[in-house]
Amino acid sequence: MTQPEAHLLVVDDDERIRGLLQKFLVRNGFLVSVARDAAQTRRLLAGLEFDMIVMDVMMPGEDGISLTRDLRKKIQTPILLLTAKGETQSRIEGFEAGADDYMGKPFEPKELLLRINAILRRVPQTRENAPPKVLHMGAVRYDMDRGEMWRGQDPVRLTSTEAALMRIFSAQPGNPISREKLVADLGRDDAAQERAVDVQITRLRRKIEHDPKQPRYLQTVRGEGYMLQPD
Repeated sequence: MTQPEAHLLVVDDDERIRGLLQKFLVRNGFLVSVARDAAQTRRLLAGLEFDMIVMDVMMPGEDGISLTRDLRKKIQTPILLLTAKGETQSRIEGFEAGADDYMGKPFEPKELLLRINAILRRVPQTRENAPPKVLHMGAVRYDMDRGEMWRGQDPVRLTSTEAALMRIFSAQPGNPISREKLVADLGRDDAAQERAVDVQITRLRRKIEHDPKQPRYLQTVRGEGYMLQPD
């Protein structure tokens, strides 16, 4: 059985694979954030705590093994490495770097799920004492675990669509998300819904931003979509 609301970080330079893994793991009860490279992984780890990292080995620039080795100097978060390399030496390098497990590509999604849960069961259960995962946006804070937004001591009411958008954006802070992907992640396949997403973004900005006409936190990224950039 899936560990309740475990927060996973998926690291892969292939956008399609990142998206597929995120959707699959979310459907199986996980909270999932994604990163495209070592630099973005470090930025996310600087602001959020994760229960586990699922990371591709073959990435441009700093590869997964090198990143695992460096992360092990600072954190003990379980790491599962994924790679197209199946050679024994590659697996040995991964384990020597500090990985908890290793899977070759291609793999069966169900096996990935079983391995993730097996690793999480071995990890001491300290979630009860862990600090809440909270993103700060000026006077506004968003509790990722509860899906709640607050301005000071006052709760901010979110519509179901706004709440869904915040779940999507908070899982990928600092990462632009296209209108097309937002429509798909909201469970809508009508291209006409992209305009509706723009309207929902405008309404959400009114609840987050000091000046919604000059957004600081829910930004428009020209040619790429929208991006949540918390403090």
